[in-house]
Amino acid sequence: MTTTKKILTTVAFLSATSLMAASNGESIFKACATCHGSNAEKKALGKSQIIKGWDAKKIEDALHGYKNGTYGKAMKGVMKGQVARLSDADIKAVSKYISSIK
Repeated sequence: MTTTKKILTTVAFLSATSLMAASNGESIFKACATCHGSNAEKKALGKSQIIKGWDAKKIEDALHGYKNGTYGKAMKGVMKGQVARLSDADIKAVSKYISSIK
């Protein structure tokens, strides 16, 4: 295998691995569970709404709103920092995961 092919293969592998990791809603939610509970059943810091039972679109809209500063009340400042690191794919994945929690 030529050096170019080795490099391209490595880049393709790393890209695919990164995409899979970024799209894993369950892994992303682990950071959220600290405040929201392992089953999304808690009011974060006693102030937020319980997000268990929300559909994926509602969660996604809320997360995008926190990210761009157009959503939230008491938790707006805290959540803006939490979602700042999430990509659109991350938000979609974690929204889908949260909405699937029974």
